[in-house]
Amino acid sequence: MRRGERVIQKLVFASRWLAAPFFIGLVGGLLLLMYRFFADLFDLAMRLTGLGWHPLVVGVLNLVDIALTANLVLLVIFSGYENFIGKIELGERSTWPAGLIDVDFGELKQKLLGSIAVIAAVAALAWYLDLVESSDPEKLGWAVGFPLMFFAALLMLAIAERLSRHGGGKTG
Repeated sequence: MRRGERVIQKLVFASRWLAAPFFIGLVGGLLLLMYRFFADLFDLAMRLTGLGWHPLVVGVLNLVDIALTANLVLLVIFSGYENFIGKIELGERSTWPAGLIDVDFGELKQKLLGSIAVIAAVAALAWYLDLVESSDPEKLGWAVGFPLMFFAALLMLAIAERLSRHGGGKTG
């Protein structure tokens, strides 16, 4: 390999560190989600005595939505760091969840799409419960169709992933 090619190769490989500030920014996003979660929890607790069952459930579902979004961000941070920046060494951290590390790109796509589908389903349930307050058939259609689209995409991705790993006469 010529010297120029090696220099370009080293530069391209070193450029992976440009992604590190994004992961640090996502940690900041987690802090913002945590603030929003506790602010919403406090607001829900303060209004509890005047809330009916549906508004209470919708409020709790919004908290679930925030928690699921935080889990999605954590998944992106850990798997993105491991896949693009460097290997996370467990060492003394043997109690760390396996789902945060050692996630290949195919698993990452499935986990991300699965998380988004669940978040969309929780939002759809909250929208459905809000329909008691105001009936809107178009909103109900979107509330049902949006998560179904993600579940269908997740199913297609899982089938494609399985075929690529086990198809074409390959073993494994």
